[in-house]
Amino acid sequence: MLREVLSMSHDFSGYTAQELQSLIDAATKTLKEKQESERREYLRQMNELASKAGVKFQIVEDLSKGAAAPSTRRGAKVPAKYQNPHNPAEKWSGRGVKPRWLQALVAQGRDIKEFEIKA
Repeated sequence: MLREVLSMSHDFSGYTAQELQSLIDAATKTLKEKQESERREYLRQMNELASKAGVKFQIVEDLSKGAAAPSTRRGAKVPAKYQNPHNPAEKWSGRGVKPRWLQALVAQGRDIKEFEIKA
Protein backbone atom coordinates (compact mmCIF):
# COMPACT_ATOMS: atom_id res chain seq x y z
CA MET A 1 0.00 0.00 0.00
CA LEU A 2 2.78 2.44 0.85
CA ARG A 3 4.44 1.79 -2.48
CA GLU A 4 1.15 2.53 -4.24
CA VAL A 5 0.80 5.83 -2.41
CA LEU A 6 4.41 6.77 -3.08
CA SER A 7 4.17 5.89 -6.75
CA MET A 8 1.11 8.12 -7.21
CA SER A 9 1.96 11.46 -8.70
CA HIS A 10 0.38 14.33 -6.80
CA ASP A 11 0.39 17.81 -8.27
CA PHE A 12 -0.47 20.28 -5.53
CA SER A 13 0.61 23.36 -7.45
CA GLY A 14 -2.98 24.24 -8.39
CA TYR A 15 -4.10 24.47 -4.77
CA THR A 16 -4.24 27.70 -2.80
CA ALA A 17 -2.29 28.01 0.43
CA GLN A 18 -5.56 27.76 2.36
CA GLU A 19 -6.59 24.58 0.51
CA LEU A 20 -3.18 23.03 1.14
CA GLN A 21 -3.39 23.90 4.84
CA SER A 22 -6.86 22.29 4.98
CA LEU A 23 -5.43 19.12 3.42
CA ILE A 24 -2.57 19.10 5.91
CA ASP A 25 -4.95 19.65 8.84
CA ALA A 26 -7.27 16.87 7.66
CA ALA A 27 -4.36 14.48 7.13
CA THR A 28 -2.91 15.31 10.56
CA LYS A 29 -6.27 14.73 12.24
CA THR A 30 -6.74 11.41 10.43
CA LEU A 31 -3.20 10.33 11.32
CA LYS A 32 -3.74 11.08 15.03
CA GLU A 33 -7.03 9.17 15.02
CA LYS A 34 -5.39 6.15 13.38
CA GLN A 35 -2.46 6.23 15.81
CA GLU A 36 -4.82 6.39 18.79
CA SER A 37 -6.90 3.55 17.38
CA GLU A 38 -3.77 1.41 16.91
CA ARG A 39 -2.62 2.28 20.44
CA ARG A 40 -5.94 1.19 21.92
CA GLU A 41 -5.79 -2.06 19.91
CA TYR A 42 -2.25 -2.83 21.08
CA LEU A 43 -3.25 -2.17 24.69
CA ARG A 44 -6.30 -4.43 24.28
CA GLN A 45 -4.03 -7.19 22.93
CA MET A 46 -1.55 -6.71 25.77
CA ASN A 47 -4.33 -6.91 28.34
CA GLU A 48 -5.70 -10.03 26.66
CA LEU A 49 -2.28 -11.73 26.66
CA ALA A 50 -1.68 -10.74 30.28
CA SER A 51 -5.08 -12.08 31.25
CA LYS A 52 -4.45 -15.40 29.48
CA ALA A 53 -1.15 -15.72 31.30
CA GLY A 54 -2.86 -14.98 34.61
CA VAL A 55 -0.76 -11.88 35.12
CA LYS A 56 -2.00 -8.43 35.94
CA PHE A 57 0.17 -5.68 34.49
CA GLN A 58 -0.43 -2.37 36.21
CA ILE A 59 1.47 -0.50 33.53
CA VAL A 60 -0.88 -1.84 30.85
CA GLU A 61 -3.85 -0.60 32.84
CA ASP A 62 -2.18 2.75 33.41
CA LEU A 63 -1.40 3.15 29.72
CA SER A 64 -4.95 2.41 28.73
CA LYS A 65 -6.17 5.27 30.91
CA GLY A 66 -3.89 7.78 29.21
CA ALA A 67 -0.95 9.80 30.41
CA ALA A 68 -0.30 9.99 34.11
CA ALA A 69 -0.70 13.27 35.94
CA PRO A 70 2.56 15.17 36.21
CA SER A 71 4.43 14.95 39.47
CA THR A 72 3.76 17.81 41.83
CA ARG A 73 7.41 17.83 42.91
CA ARG A 74 8.91 18.21 39.46
CA GLY A 75 10.03 21.73 38.81
CA ALA A 76 9.01 22.98 42.25
CA LYS A 77 10.71 26.28 42.95
CA VAL A 78 12.96 26.48 45.99
CA PRO A 79 13.55 29.89 47.60
CA ALA A 80 17.00 31.38 47.09
CA LYS A 81 19.44 31.08 50.01
CA TYR A 82 22.40 32.99 48.58
CA GLN A 83 22.72 36.27 46.69
CA ASN A 84 25.57 37.81 44.71
CA PRO A 85 26.61 41.05 46.52
CA HIS A 86 27.78 42.58 43.22
CA ASN A 87 24.60 41.69 41.30
CA PRO A 88 21.50 41.21 43.53
CA ALA A 89 19.61 39.63 40.61
CA GLU A 90 21.91 36.60 40.80
CA LYS A 91 20.67 34.18 43.43
CA TRP A 92 21.21 30.53 44.25
CA SER A 93 18.98 28.12 46.16
CA GLY A 94 21.84 26.02 47.47
CA ARG A 95 20.88 23.11 45.24
CA GLY A 96 22.77 21.83 42.24
CA VAL A 97 26.07 23.16 40.98
CA LYS A 98 27.38 26.23 42.75
CA PRO A 99 27.16 29.24 40.41
CA ARG A 100 30.39 30.70 39.06
CA TRP A 101 30.01 33.98 40.90
CA LEU A 102 29.84 32.10 44.22
CA GLN A 103 32.67 29.74 43.29
CA ALA A 104 34.88 32.75 42.52
CA LEU A 105 34.08 34.50 45.80
CA VAL A 106 34.68 31.35 47.88
CA ALA A 107 37.95 30.76 45.96
CA GLN A 108 39.03 34.25 47.08
CA GLY A 109 38.75 32.99 50.66
CA ARG A 110 35.37 34.45 51.51
CA ASP A 111 32.90 32.48 53.62
CA ILE A 112 29.75 31.25 51.89
CA LYS A 113 27.70 32.36 54.90
CA GLU A 114 28.44 35.98 53.97
CA PHE A 115 26.14 35.61 50.96
CA GLU A 116 23.16 34.07 52.74
CA ILE A 117 19.92 35.95 52.23
CA LYS A 118 18.68 37.19 55.59
CA ALA A 119 14.99 36.54 56.14
